[in-house]
Order: sequence, then C-alpha cells, then structure tokens
Amino acid sequence: MIEVVASMARGPVFLAGELMECLITFTNPMSHLSTSASCEMLAWASAQIHCQFHASESRVALPAQGNKQDVQAESNTVLIPSRGERGQCVLDTPPKILFCDLRLDPGESKTYLYSEIVPIDGPPSFRGQAVKYVYKLTIGCQRVNSPIKLLRVPFRVLVLQGMPEPPFPQDEEVSPSNPFLEEEEASRRDARPLERALDMLMVTTSRRCPHMFNITNVRGKVAKFCIFKTVYRLGEDIVGTFNFSEGDIPCLQYSVSLQNEEEIQQHYQRRPGQVISVTGHGRHMESCLHTASSHFSLPIPLNVTPGFSTDIVMLRWRLHFEFVTAREPMEPPTVLQNQSEVTVWAGAEHVDVDTFSWDLPIKVLPTNPALASYMSHFSGTNSIHI
Repeated sequence: MIEVVASMARGPVFLAGELMECLITFTNPMSHLSTSASCEMLAWASAQIHCQFHASESRVALPAQGNKQDVQAESNTVLIPSRGERGQCVLDTPPKILFCDLRLDPGESKTYLYSEIVPIDGPPSFRGQAVKYVYKLTIGCQRVNSPIKLLRVPFRVLVLQGMPEPPFPQDEEVSPSNPFLEEEEASRRDARPLERALDMLMVTTSRRCPHMFNITNVRGKVAKFCIFKTVYRLGEDIVGTFNFSEGDIPCLQYSVSLQNEEEIQQHYQRRPGQVISVTGHGRHMESCLHTASSHFSLPIPLNVTPGFSTDIVMLRWRLHFEFVTAREPMEPPTVLQNQSEVTVWAGAEHVDVDTFSWDLPIKVLPTNPALASYMSHFSGTNSIHI
C-alpha cells in the first residue's frame, strides 16, 4: 500500500487570486515483511481545484440540466474530480500532472509541490440555508489496470467584493513606507497581488467616519445612536454608543444583533416574494431605564462569509436593533443629599410598553487569510492509502 498525504503548509484559507501551494507526499511504508521485491508502482497522479454548488430544491429553482450522459463519466478509469460529490461543479482548474510512472522502494517517499492560482471569477466558500459553495483540491492517482483513487482536501476561499474605488492612483503605495527596506524589495513586495489587496483592504476598513442617527418612534425621540464606521473586516469588533439623555421617551431595554441576509435572486426563486433567510451571529441586550448612555461591542466571527453576490444568491450584512419603550414618562428615583442610608429603588410592577425595530446595513469584507486559518474547521491536511 502507498500512503498519499496532502498538506497546505500556509493554512486552509485563501484569497481569490492568491497562489495556493500544497505539498503532496507519496510513501511506500517499511514493514517487517518488506523485501527488495516489495517496490510499489503508480502510473500517474494529477491535482486540480474545483468548486461544488449545492442548492435547496425547496428554495431554489435551477434550470433543467437535460438528460445527456457522458459515457466516460461512468468509467472509474477516467479522472473526474467531482465524482461522488453532491451538487454541480461550477468551477474547476485544468489538471496538472504531478508525475508519470513512479516507483517507490520500501521506506522510500517522494514529495511534489502543487501550485495554482485560486480563480478570481468564482464565488466565495459559503454554507447558507439555501445555497452552498464548497472548494476542494482533488488529487487523483492510479495504479496500472486499477481504478482511479481520489484524495480531497477541502479549503476555504475568500472573495474581495464591494470594495470602493481607491482615492489615489493605482501606482501609489497604499501601505506605509518602511525606511529599512531597500527600494527594490519594497517595490517587489508592492507588486504582489495579495499584498496589494490586503493593503487596500486595511486602508478601506481603517477609515473612521462617525455616523449619527436619531432613534425615534411615533411618540417621539428615544435616543441618539453613533457608530464609528460601517465597513468592517472579519474578526473586527463593531462598536456603537447610545445617548438616552437626549430622548423624550423612556427606553426600558434594547438589543443589537449581527445578522446576514441570504436572498435568492428573483429569477431563481422557487416562489414569488420568497422570504429572505436571516441568520444571527451574535447579540447584545441591555436594560437601560434611567441610563444616560450605553454602548455595545459585537465581534464579527472569523468563520463567517463576507458579503457577496452571484447570479443565484446575494448575501448582505446588517445590524438589527430592537427597542422596548414606555408609553408614559417614568420618574427616576430620587436620593436626598443628606441621606446616609442605602436607598433601594423598586421598579414598577406594570408598565405599558411599545416595541419597534430598525435595521442598519453594514459591509463585511474579508481579512488576511492567514488570520482566518486559525479559526477554520478545515485542517488543510488529508491522506489516503492506495
């Protein structure tokens, strides 16, 4: 038996357009039964990237695929990277041959480097309620006169969509200059697409421009809300503040939820006016009666998918606010200046309240793939015996 091990040394998360590198090692294990005649042979091995698309039939109406059958696809001696996978293969790269006619003596191993640019025209990795996009690196190998064996290594792809236009010429540096770097090295670093994309991402999400909102209902003003920016990276904290001292209506409680909206494009909806799927990723709730000010901090998980749009689905992000307000004014507790004992204030047993909600759209962009790899449920390594 030959052991095949594939390992992505830098981690299992990549930015679209980034160079993926994977070390693939073929080993003929040594055992006490090994002899000089125990050499193993492989006819060939190849590797390629593919993306599988799967949709819920109850929510997504896909066009019919037809009844055409590929005779070669039914043969287990033909390399089909998506064989046995659910859904449709919506993207794949050309296969790259790793070797032909490999001979391994007992205890011998050989390692090959597979490298490929992650396609920039594909969707991001996404596991939604109605739609899933899953990326895998598939290594196919075959012994002579034997079926093809497939080794799959799942990984995650982040796509940079929704970036605003840069406020400076493209040939201008977007990162601070380092006086200790030689000029040639600095220009070479700036020329790498990944570094330039990450620099642009950092600049875009680092800009702070406070946004002020007056929170009101039909009875009057409840509070003033301030958020310092509306564009974030994965892993960042969303921080906002409330000023209730400027409100006319007492606020008893508020909550803020980080949510994404998964909307099927109209042409592919199973039913007209189909409900948008909403998923929560964190919530902050606080009682705030007689509170002058308050704040919240909601972290954006590293393992969620940034906003994106394809022909079939659109993913948006928002902050969902819910407020509970009193219908009548409520007097705050009074404490006498000369009072030495502790005063206990008991809230009213019955309060007539109103509730209302508000949604604030925000943008969530990718982060450095190396950082996202720390929270990935993929290991970036897999193995098989053939």
